[in-house]
Amino acid sequence: MTPQEILQGHLAKTIHLTDDEFNYFFSHFKPQSYKKGQTIINVDDRVNCEYFVLKGCLKTYYMNDDQKMFILQFAMPTWWASDYNALYNDVKATVSLDCITDADVLCLSGEDREKLCKEIYALEYFFRWRSNRGFVVAQKRLLSFMNNDARHRYEELMSMYPQLYNIVPKQLIAAYLGVSRETLSRLYQH
Repeated sequence: MTPQEILQGHLAKTIHLTDDEFNYFFSHFKPQSYKKGQTIINVDDRVNCEYFVLKGCLKTYYMNDDQKMFILQFAMPTWWASDYNALYNDVKATVSLDCITDADVLCLSGEDREKLCKEIYALEYFFRWRSNRGFVVAQKRLLSFMNNDARHRYEELMSMYPQLYNIVPKQLIAAYLGVSRETLSRLYQH
């Protein structure tokens, strides 16, 4: 599939755009390719884009003062990723975004996104729907951290995204679950 077909299929699950509207929308994206391990956003960067994943897998993460990594998000094909606090509030990045695998993405600037949302109501609806959905997922994850043990969180993650186990290194799955690599190994054995 072409990048246009992937993005058009993604949008079509939520909204309908005419061919002219979609072509205009797509014209605002910049395709970019990254290699495994390459950083897209570093802490303290200025962020002016969000990234739609066409191929590969990204991770958004935070490193605390003790250099412990906390994974906020894995982003697989047709998922979006950025430091949204930095993008929306014009502040420096507080999280990093990098590539777990080689990745192809489409970059949409925050400025273009806002312009497109004003010009095409269906896009405003799509981005609002997507933001709301992201909020719900984040809330569920936070509640799971408050109420469930590591085994339950692991089983929940694997039931929702079984493909992660074959794409993402185990130490990153552990960082997403908030457990050590050793704890994850014990969970996986049972």
